[in-house]
Amino acid sequence: MKTPPSEDLKRLVGAPVSVLDTPMLVVDLDAMQRNLGRMAEFARKHGIRWRPHAKMHKSSAIAKLQLQAGAAGICVQKTSEAEAMAAGGVYNIYISNEVVAPAKLARVADLAHQLAAEQGQLAIAVDSVEGIRRLANEMNDRRRGGAPAVIDVFVEIDVGQGRCGVTPGQSAVDLALEIRKHAPLRFAGLQAYHGRAQHLRTPRERREAVATVVRDVRFTKMLIEQEGLPVPLVTGSGTGSMVGEAASGLYGELQAGSFLFMDADYARNERDPAQPQFEHALFVKSQVMSSGLLHAVCDAGHKSHAIDSGMPTVLPMDPTGELDYLNGGDEHGILKPARGNQRVPRLDETVWLIPGHCDPTVNLHNHLVGVSGGLTRGKVEKIIRVDARGALT
Repeated sequence: MKTPPSEDLKRLVGAPVSVLDTPMLVVDLDAMQRNLGRMAEFARKHGIRWRPHAKMHKSSAIAKLQLQAGAAGICVQKTSEAEAMAAGGVYNIYISNEVVAPAKLARVADLAHQLAAEQGQLAIAVDSVEGIRRLANEMNDRRRGGAPAVIDVFVEIDVGQGRCGVTPGQSAVDLALEIRKHAPLRFAGLQAYHGRAQHLRTPRERREAVATVVRDVRFTKMLIEQEGLPVPLVTGSGTGSMVGEAASGLYGELQAGSFLFMDADYARNERDPAQPQFEHALFVKSQVMSSGLLHAVCDAGHKSHAIDSGMPTVLPMDPTGELDYLNGGDEHGILKPARGNQRVPRLDETVWLIPGHCDPTVNLHNHLVGVSGGLTRGKVEKIIRVDARGALT
């Protein structure tokens, strides 16, 4: 019987990076640790909590590293992601998304009780009265012996994403008051995330977008508090806009997640001088499998990396020089010399791709190979399981 892939990978620990098969998803642990430290320092400097999105790395092992560095907890988007994180020993989880299907809400309630037994806490976002009532019913139905579990509930307002959330203002007030009616639910504050602001390319554009968000959140918070209901926390933000939310004096928690790996799309943003200098830490190792006069082909097509945010970029390295990556389909990537570079990569040469979007790229792989000491002369330090791969429900 063939050895399971995970066992094959474990045998690589201590081996040089050069022996890794291709295509392979690799994490530069040194760069990742520097990114983690810079985020923790940014949060300390601004006196703000940070709760990174684990939907990005989908790994309980990495989530634990973030918690050890000072994170208040983690965010996920799916019930099954939350279950995977809890199974891996992560007990402070926020499902920053709406869940309305009764079967899923039963799982949410079970998880809330499970985490309470571990001295942990589950939180969730809502944007409808019906969703609140269904959640409360399931929490009551699933109540176990001992002290009843309470789930933290955030009212999501649409501050520019155009996705989930109610209109800022009275609609959010009505939901907050509805939450207060149900004993198993605790109004935890406002969820205010502007996803589109993350990828506005200039700092000025991002700051202007956040200023509008802050205005809407402040107005909504005031209306809720006028009803005698405190708003304990405003949570949201992302890697692109975190400078604005941290400086607002209104947000108490940042949900930035991609800073840890920094994909090619985030690198296209002009960095705000007030934001830490995050590094690329996630790469697809690939090998040249065909080489001609004008182009070469590597063995990493879009089955190994997501292309929803554009093609990956190629890490410039000697002797290859700068290369452009063009879509070659499922299993192939077309490599052409970039402007100023005339050299076409030769057979067997290694190329390191920086994925366009880290989150869905990670979801394509069962494991991350963590290396230390650099991509050329480093060694494999650990194999990191992607616990929540395919966790879509």
